[in-house]
Amino acid sequence: MLNTLYNKAVVGRPSGQQTSQEIMSGSTPASERAFVLGFDGVPWRLIERWSAAGELPNFARLREEGASGPLESTSPPTTPLAWPSIATGVWPDKHGIYGFQNLSSSYSHEMYTSHDLKQPALWEQLSPAHVGNVPMTYPPREIDGTTVTGMMTPSTETEYTHPPSLRDEVDRRIPDYEISLDYPEYADRLDAFEDAVDEMLTKRRELMRLQMEEAGDDWELFFFVYTAPDRFQHLIWDMDRLLAHYKRLDDVLGEVIEYTEARDADLYVVSDHGFGEIDHLVYVNHVLEREGYLFRREDDGARGALASLGISRDRITTALERVGISEERLVSTLPRTLLDTVAEQIPGEHALYDVDFDRTVAFVHDGGNCYVNDTERFEDGVVDPAEIPDIKAELVEVFESVTDADNTQLLSVEDGDELFPTDDASPDLVVNGIDGYESRTTITDEVLGDTGTYAASHRSTGIMLCRGPSIEPGATLRGARVVDVAPTLLHGIGRPVPTNADGRVLFDAFDPESRPARTKVARTDVTRTDREDGDVDEDFTDVEDRLKGLGYME
Repeated sequence: MLNTLYNKAVVGRPSGQQTSQEIMSGSTPASERAFVLGFDGVPWRLIERWSAAGELPNFARLREEGASGPLESTSPPTTPLAWPSIATGVWPDKHGIYGFQNLSSSYSHEMYTSHDLKQPALWEQLSPAHVGNVPMTYPPREIDGTTVTGMMTPSTETEYTHPPSLRDEVDRRIPDYEISLDYPEYADRLDAFEDAVDEMLTKRRELMRLQMEEAGDDWELFFFVYTAPDRFQHLIWDMDRLLAHYKRLDDVLGEVIEYTEARDADLYVVSDHGFGEIDHLVYVNHVLEREGYLFRREDDGARGALASLGISRDRITTALERVGISEERLVSTLPRTLLDTVAEQIPGEHALYDVDFDRTVAFVHDGGNCYVNDTERFEDGVVDPAEIPDIKAELVEVFESVTDADNTQLLSVEDGDELFPTDDASPDLVVNGIDGYESRTTITDEVLGDTGTYAASHRSTGIMLCRGPSIEPGATLRGARVVDVAPTLLHGIGRPVPTNADGRVLFDAFDPESRPARTKVARTDVTRTDREDGDVDEDFTDVEDRLKGLGYME
């Protein structure tokens, strides 16, 4: 009881003041603010190797002066699932985001946005807060502090900052600031791509400095993400070039270490997932088609007539562009339902538009999310919900039977009910590639395909390093998961942890004599009372193109 009261009393006390209990017990002081520095897609093994070799002195310093270890990601280990889990402390079934595109009962798909996040993020629990370039934060929400949205922001022509006036300052300080690069443009120009990523990293660092100035010394949370390493590694997986890029990240880290040290703040350095080389693509929807679970639409009616005349999606968009009508203009001016209807009639690669759902039993959408086409979930479903468990068992056997020439299993399968137990609308199964194999959803005529311009992709093991007044120097973090970041951060600065958090406090990180190590975890109920429903009225065509350029969408 005393520990619980003590936790509640600590919340909100003036910075630098110790309680009488801390003074009498001789415990070390704890911070009351935290900085999360995100490096998207950085694997633990590279940080471990290069910091030990003296190549990354600031990462080495962080390992020596703080706690560190591998960080396990979500399943699948992708950006749109993992960053919300880091920011909220819950798995996707509670925060509500399962990929880049939200699948409707009518098989249409729209981009997930910040409106879809059901669980309050750290910047809604702590204030003032400053949030920069964090994926899935568009459109910006009104918080006590500043926000510059990151991945999934359509363009800098939209309202991508909070307050809106901050956009003018970004324009002034960082001319030609970009959310991301046009990756297809660099597919065969890797030297130019490397230069473009370096320039993007420089501008992102200037944005961080701008938000530091806006924050002053009155802040409780700073959360800033660099997505450059993920983007770089997708197209370049060369150790010499990677090390040069990581040295630039190490320099950024050195600046943030000094910034947090001067303000007695806890520092958490995390990545949403790891990375590794890929050798082949595995087309999982072809596997379903081959085994009779998925059927393509036949080219009959209007679709068949167009196909017989050689009219395809590419030919139509090319003809429109010749007369000054771009696909982007169509998407931005016509209702989405009309576009979906038209797309269904035009031959070409449209992912779900090429599926005959009147006959299809199961299909894979987005980043490996497999759905049984049941009559309760989908408008044209064909499977009785009572048959779902048997169908899922069959599908697991089908996916796990996919092997290479050496009889090596290529795909892993996880049950959606086990991964996402609190949400009946979650995927039925999650299908991931194993080791050097990457699962893709395009409906093709072969199981395996070349990686083309893609050199590497996601792995499950990222990084977590932390440093601060109450952090134990040289400590090893064991069993850390992305959902453990938020609870550990909150408890470390004396704030309560949400009651429904899936993550745990990583007590291995704390000095045994520190306040966080010697107090119980306080709990509090949190809800997003201001959560907005409905679609975001924006053209996400540029976002889709960038995702396709990275292999996230097809």
